[in-house]
Amino acid sequence: MQDMNTETTGRLQAVDQILAAFPDLPPEAVFKEDLLRIGVDFSEEALRVSSGYKPKSYFIFSFDRRPIEDLERSENLRAPEEIALVGGPRSFRRTIVSVRLLPGSPYLVDVRDGRLQLLVEGEPIAQVELQDTPGYYRRTIQSGKPITELAPTIEWGYLVYLTVYRKCQYFGFKEECQFCDINENFRQQKAAGRPYNTVKEVDEIIEALEIVNAEDRERRTQAYTLTGGSITRHLHGLEEAEFYARYARAINERFPGRWISKMVVQALPKESLKAFRDAGVQIYHPNYEVWDARLFSILCPGKDRYVGRDEWIRRVVDAADVFGPSNVIPNFVAGIELAPPHGFQHVDDALRSTGEGLDFFMSKGITPRFTTWCPEPLSVLGKENGPAPLEYHAGLLRLYRDTILKHGLEAPPGYGEPGAGNAVFSVSAFMDVLPARAPAGTSSTGRTRP
Repeated sequence: MQDMNTETTGRLQAVDQILAAFPDLPPEAVFKEDLLRIGVDFSEEALRVSSGYKPKSYFIFSFDRRPIEDLERSENLRAPEEIALVGGPRSFRRTIVSVRLLPGSPYLVDVRDGRLQLLVEGEPIAQVELQDTPGYYRRTIQSGKPITELAPTIEWGYLVYLTVYRKCQYFGFKEECQFCDINENFRQQKAAGRPYNTVKEVDEIIEALEIVNAEDRERRTQAYTLTGGSITRHLHGLEEAEFYARYARAINERFPGRWISKMVVQALPKESLKAFRDAGVQIYHPNYEVWDARLFSILCPGKDRYVGRDEWIRRVVDAADVFGPSNVIPNFVAGIELAPPHGFQHVDDALRSTGEGLDFFMSKGITPRFTTWCPEPLSVLGKENGPAPLEYHAGLLRLYRDTILKHGLEAPPGYGEPGAGNAVFSVSAFMDVLPARAPAGTSSTGRTRP
């Protein structure tokens, strides 16, 4: 597979060719996928401007195309968490994109005519807006730990991201998911001086959320995600379900109804899921990563060894009995299906396999979602590989949208509004390509309901 990240010419032409081949997709969504798979660079002047806005928090993975030690201008401390693409020569509707750093990328944020703009090979594409730093980002809890470490927000402030366990017990080549850098990212962040802690205590999370809640007077934060690495044995003397459930229980007792509650952990047995439900968890994300059985065993060796692919899928389906099908939203990592040396050699084969998984789950009312694979160099799979072709990502956007419509499903809950110009989910464009919700009092066709 060609590493598109090394291209310095021809990028815009390549994207325009994809846009011509997929005229039914929002152009903004295709550019968003390309930015996420390749990464973006910032000029020195753009970094100076960005330093005054909401910074990257490295909320769980690195999501960068270079390790911190190779970011010579301290971009990890100066670049923004996300950018909003608006207007410009192509009249972009507002499109929120997670920043994935790649010095030398054909995508460059620079200052032109006194404004931040996104350029592709020197040609302006859209204006760039940044999110103001929320007041709670400048606060610490009584111990001195910063809110940015305990309860950062993403998705343009919609989601509070609570990574309460910074490591994963799937450790080493024979157990770690091959695309994941959670353990390596922990080590590089600690080495760089970021105040990472392996485990965030329950009372620390509650104290941090007290500050977020008090200062977020406009209620921009609407959901929280509880997550962390997998626990194969015990952590602090607790099995995985009880370790994570106690956070949800404490949050929902202290802030009943304040946020939509989401849990991203392993696919667990039904009895364990009842503990989550009883603790107040509304939405469950048992991520299956990749659909193909052969690739699951290779790319997710720990999950395959401890749980097994067939049992994992059974548990996802069983979760619908506990939370309701629409509240079970397993994630997959879009693009790893094509990564050498084990992945599919052809885009059509990868889409056929992924489509089989989408159809299986959606036929049961379960709506997966996906993140766009960024080949992080601290992961096994990202050390040597470039990203999947843009053709695959565009094909997946169409396939995802069409499969949801085929089964008559709505956009997954807990992600804000769907539709181009509305979506805030920043690590893939799946919400950008779904139909916008009809205004209250109208049907999906726009007619007024009787």
